[in-house]
Amino acid sequence: GRNCSLLQEMDVIQKQDENCYCYVQNRTIHLQYLWSTLQIKVNSREKFRFEPISEKNNCWNSETVFEFAACAVQILWKPETCTETFLSIKQYGEDVCFKIQPFKIEPYTVRVKREMLDGKLLFLFVAGIFLFHFANSLSRSAKFFYLSGIILGVLALLVFVLLTLKRFIPRHSTFWILMGGSWMASLYFIYCFKENMQWLWSEHRNYLLGYFLAVGITSFAICYQHGPLNTELSITLFTWTLQLTAFVLIYCGVTIPQVAYAVIAVSLCSKSLGYPLGAACHIARKMKTHFKSKKLVFKYLTEEEYREQAESETIRALEELRSFCRSPDFPSWIAVSKLRAPHRFAAFVLGSPHVSPAETKAHDEQYGIGSSFLEEQLFETRPRSEQDETANSVHEEDEENEDEMHTQIPFPYATELL
Repeated sequence: GRNCSLLQEMDVIQKQDENCYCYVQNRTIHLQYLWSTLQIKVNSREKFRFEPISEKNNCWNSETVFEFAACAVQILWKPETCTETFLSIKQYGEDVCFKIQPFKIEPYTVRVKREMLDGKLLFLFVAGIFLFHFANSLSRSAKFFYLSGIILGVLALLVFVLLTLKRFIPRHSTFWILMGGSWMASLYFIYCFKENMQWLWSEHRNYLLGYFLAVGITSFAICYQHGPLNTELSITLFTWTLQLTAFVLIYCGVTIPQVAYAVIAVSLCSKSLGYPLGAACHIARKMKTHFKSKKLVFKYLTEEEYREQAESETIRALEELRSFCRSPDFPSWIAVSKLRAPHRFAAFVLGSPHVSPAETKAHDEQYGIGSSFLEEQLFETRPRSEQDETANSVHEEDEENEDEMHTQIPFPYATELL
């Protein structure tokens, strides 16, 4: 029911009296505005009061939990008094209205500018995706446990203190009531800190750094004393908490709620379908290896392996021959009658070597180191090509000598024939 000025992109408005302003959202969805925000800056040389105006008076009519929390925080939020303020509006959020009340007659400026790619939104979205998919491994990490305790202690000190004193609260109902109130108070403080972060950093930087340092060290000490999570139940609860936090980051990291819902649904499906898909892939690999025809794999032996295998196979074959000759089925008399050295055969059957020392010595002299055969192979004086040439020349000389001999042989009856 207020007569408010409508804001549009690239507007620069200067006024000095009290007025309200509204930005009406564009209902047409475009994916290029997925991480786009509208930045509204109000500044003046004198202090003014910035008061957000909510269209929803009843927070119970909120469609989502996030809208209910934002509405509850806005009810508790008091008008801000400052000389400069910033307002970031998502592209497809609710219509935003606010009122400017200057304390003195001094002009103030309202600037509207679009930021096509908001780095904060993109960071929240990527962090949510990463946190959801690695929640199981991060919940088992001691370093991440200590880091989460420090962050929880700094941003939600009441919740951290309540979790620390949980063992001293006898009833679970009392604990959860206190937990709900602590979360609401923590959300309120987080909202106040976000809205006044620039002012707090410029005016009370030392106090802010002291708070971060003191609370961070205390939170780390308490978490270190408690130790990392060691039971499966606590790890599972921590994993679910991280996944819920990831959903909040994904929802806050995009300007189109439908895209956030779709990403969350796809993430849940991919997580729930991971185990069936893994089992199906394992069964498919087993079936493939079972029905796949086995291909023969040939392995080439080295020279040393070839010699070792030849010696072992020779020894095995000789032992089989001895055992066969000692068996009662072997026709010993027929074999002895056909042998030239039956005594040597009998000695072999009883365990003597199958090669005599004289034969071994002769083999070494013929084919061993320093033998004539090895010297001919290693120290060949003339190459094969020269040998072929000499052989050809000798063959030609022999043919010429034969022709001369034929011409020199007398034929005594030639004259008589003529």
